[in-house]
Amino acid sequence: MDKTALKKKLMQSMPSLTVEESNITASAIPGLYEVMVGAEIYYVSEDGRYLIQGRMFDLVDKKDLTEEKLAVAKAAMINAVPLEEMIIFKAPMQKYVINVFTDIDCGYCRKLHSEIDQYLAEGITVRYLFFPRAGKDSESYKKAVSVWCADDRNAALTAAKSNKNPPPEKNCDNPVDEQMALGDELGVRGTPMMISPKGAVYPGYMPAKKLAEALSQEGK
Repeated sequence: MDKTALKKKLMQSMPSLTVEESNITASAIPGLYEVMVGAEIYYVSEDGRYLIQGRMFDLVDKKDLTEEKLAVAKAAMINAVPLEEMIIFKAPMQKYVINVFTDIDCGYCRKLHSEIDQYLAEGITVRYLFFPRAGKDSESYKKAVSVWCADDRNAALTAAKSNKNPPPEKNCDNPVDEQMALGDELGVRGTPMMISPKGAVYPGYMPAKKLAEALSQEGK
């Protein structure tokens, strides 16, 4: 079955999937196609009958082939976010960058931000995106919008995460909905979730020194 026919069959069988023909490629296993959908990978038999959702490992080279491909996709998605749509705490002597999906009311998100000076000292620039876990129109969502609409977003975020009152509730053009949608595409299930520019995912809180060590090892 060619890619055009396979795409048609996939979308008929699973209407919820949005499949682009260019994202259907041969996998490392003969007779099995790799189908990239957002930041998810599916494996489909050549005849379009069987679909596998899971990881593919090369036991000889000891590599997670699925993760390698996912990292490329995640990197493209996170690096496409304009810098002006993030709240950035820039390291004075930048060595690394980390993108962090955050929820203002999340305990570990607050712990991470309470140590922001440690991350900056390690040369890690922190770029925040909002992911209020309680969803749209929740208190956390409203706080995120208010922080974004503040005159000094960095100061407002720090105040909100320090259990101080966030700025008065405001509404303005903001990227919160888009960032939540991106988080869903990238598989954010909890916060904080950190993604490097190379697409590596670090779920949960990680101390500054440990994160710096992990980032230094990327690509080695």
